[in-house]
Amino acid sequence: MKDKVLLFINGDAPKSFPDLENYGLIACTDGAFHYLKKLGFPLDKLDFISGDFDSHSGSDEDMYEDRFILTLDQDKTDFHKAIEIILERGFGEINVFGGSGGEQDHFLGNLTVAYGFKDCMKIKFYDEFSEYYFIPNDFKLKGVKNRMISLYPFPSVNNITTKGLNWPLTNGNLSITSRIGTRNFAIENEISVEYESGDVLLFVGINEIEYPTIY
Repeated sequence: MKDKVLLFINGDAPKSFPDLENYGLIACTDGAFHYLKKLGFPLDKLDFISGDFDSHSGSDEDMYEDRFILTLDQDKTDFHKAIEIILERGFGEINVFGGSGGEQDHFLGNLTVAYGFKDCMKIKFYDEFSEYYFIPNDFKLKGVKNRMISLYPFPSVNNITTKGLNWPLTNGNLSITSRIGTRNFAIENEISVEYESGDVLLFVGINEIEYPTIY
């Protein structure tokens, strides 16, 4: 069974689409529906479109009206409400496109929403620069040599140790008010991150980069 969900939300439109055959459910918020239509996305592949539809313009959108899920709760973002629908349908892993770009308060809001669901599902964001997601306190990742790696405390992480990075950490502490771990890079094909408490948002660059190796 394909247990992953592909979700488009209303940030910057993706430059390309992943293989749709890898997903058991494909959905979008109503704001993302507009850019999908402009990009020629096969709209018949969408299982649902959710939101308050304040930007609904009718016309060809009415062809997909049976897939509209109206979510009027103004105390939650459209992203939050879409995740709740996905959870109700029994899925536990989401790949999100359109989470960044545009107005940056939306970007921060999307990260905060993902943080709230991190213990019950896997949420991974993709944009043209990187993929990013919250990681458990004993984490390994392969195939990342020469790729940018950023460790962002959310809001703090204690006794963190890394291996395979150019600037390693050994029982260090990170905090958004003092020291963060951004713009590092992998010097090994596999990296590992362990920490005692707190939360870490990991950013992995999409492309390899050329950094001078410093020891």
